[in-house]
Amino acid sequence: MKKLFIGIDVSKDVFDFYGISDQGEVLIPSDVSFNTRSGIKSFISKIKKHSGYDPHICFEHTGHYGYLLMAELNSAKFKFSVINPLEIKRSNGLARGKTDAVDAVRIAKYALANRFDLKPFTLAEREIRTLRALMTMREGYVKIVVQLKNSLKAFKVIKDLVPLSSQLKAHQKLIDAQQDRIASLEKQMQEIVAGNVQLSTSYRKITKVIGVGPLTAIKCIVETENFSKFDDPRKFSCHSGLAPFEYQSGSSVRKRTRTSPIRDKNLKAILFKAASSAIQHDPQLRSYYRRKTEEGKHKLSVLNAVANKIILRIFAVVNREEPFVKLVA
Repeated sequence: MKKLFIGIDVSKDVFDFYGISDQGEVLIPSDVSFNTRSGIKSFISKIKKHSGYDPHICFEHTGHYGYLLMAELNSAKFKFSVINPLEIKRSNGLARGKTDAVDAVRIAKYALANRFDLKPFTLAEREIRTLRALMTMREGYVKIVVQLKNSLKAFKVIKDLVPLSSQLKAHQKLIDAQQDRIASLEKQMQEIVAGNVQLSTSYRKITKVIGVGPLTAIKCIVETENFSKFDDPRKFSCHSGLAPFEYQSGSSVRKRTRTSPIRDKNLKAILFKAASSAIQHDPQLRSYYRRKTEEGKHKLSVLNAVANKIILRIFAVVNREEPFVKLVA
């Protein structure tokens, strides 16, 4: 059957789309539809008119804006791929100008050019999607709390010079309210995990790993979609920004090995906290950390290595029935 590659550029209210065949023939000219259920169903009906073609839809990962489109395409049993925007941008080479319609064309051409490498997207379970949304909300509130606490410290410096006692109390109430909201979100996530047998089993196993607390466990479950999205801990390390890469060109350019800036920053921060906790309570990792720092290794570099070891342990206990065993130094 002939192939139909459709590129979609998703925005908050609408999405642009464009479709070409595997021979480069334009089958669906540039068009726009509303990013609503009715708008998506209208778009789907246009695809179904091309009954002699096997459609493969491709669009960039745009966070919440693309969730409804994913759900509707999944319900309609359409094959679709969700691609990192940076990957598509780099594949276009030198590009001048930008409009949503042009982006839809570029995405369709990207899908055509990479048709043999496109991986169909599998929508995560409802519990995982809910956990992801709650985790994102929590991370947003944490950032707000950090900003509020920093500004509170700054204002306390001048409180003896400027009358700000009532304002500082109100400011503290804002911090307390945000922290209560964070605690509420964490409780909701715990309840979702406890209500699902598969999630609670994974959670129970990985929280036995020293350094892995409730938040780290839930974050790993969400990012791996309960360890179905990643089957290799090294790939997950790369996703987390913990995997080191060499930088070399010819015989003259040789930079130090470093981690990639393309990473999930929040996930890396959580894993670093887990590593910091592990070197305090795990004899083996504490001994490893001390030995490497005494050899002259940078503390952050060693902590990065410890975080990698924790990932290896997490994947190990998930894939076997035996519980984690605390090792001696």
